[in-house]
Amino acid sequence: MKFAILQCDDVLDNLQNEFVSYSFMIQRMFNAIDDTFEIDIFNCQLNEYPDDIDAHDFYITTGSRAGAYEDIDWIQQLIKFIQLLDQHQKKLIGICFGHQLIAMAKNKSVKPSPKGWGVGIAINRITATPDWMHETKSELNIIVSHKDQVSSLPDEAIVIAESDFCPYFVVQWNNNLLSIQGHPEWNTDYSKALMNERRAIIPADRIEAGINSLSLKPDNTLFTQWVLDFVKH
Repeated sequence: MKFAILQCDDVLDNLQNEFVSYSFMIQRMFNAIDDTFEIDIFNCQLNEYPDDIDAHDFYITTGSRAGAYEDIDWIQQLIKFIQLLDQHQKKLIGICFGHQLIAMAKNKSVKPSPKGWGVGIAINRITATPDWMHETKSELNIIVSHKDQVSSLPDEAIVIAESDFCPYFVVQWNNNLLSIQGHPEWNTDYSKALMNERRAIIPADRIEAGINSLSLKPDNTLFTQWVLDFVKH
């Protein structure tokens, strides 16, 4: 199976020696289950895209510091590419920023949440089990780092996981679009390092609660299996 990573940001320069890149984290996420994937990386900030959308079995975005609603050329081009993938019923997995971009591509809204920053491991209720899903549980624990949230959905969308803090945490938009507000590709070391880097913009009590939450085990493998179930369905 061959997939493409749509890279939307870089790890902070001073963290790259230890944590490399977001594309590296996504490759590691899938390799933990199956190391036979062929993987291509396209830097969307440089407007890099495949010449043939049928050359990959599915696509997956990274997160980004940017806002999905920002009027920036590369973001607008990526929204158009997502719409193209959707028109051709190509499978796309949106992570965090990508989750929000799918909402924008569907003409739905993304806004800064009045609840503020979500950091650390978020505990979410699993509220739906589509027929493609082979394994599930009652809760999904995933690392998060976001202030913006999807605030509306189309009628056909299915909310798979939710919390009081983030009501649209995992969403199946249709038969080819699946997304998550969290970061199943991150590990707890990176989450802690990034929280410490962002102490100037995230309230101290929110960071301390986030760091304490990292004692939980994130369900990265479960969500990765969901992705594989979805793209093979």
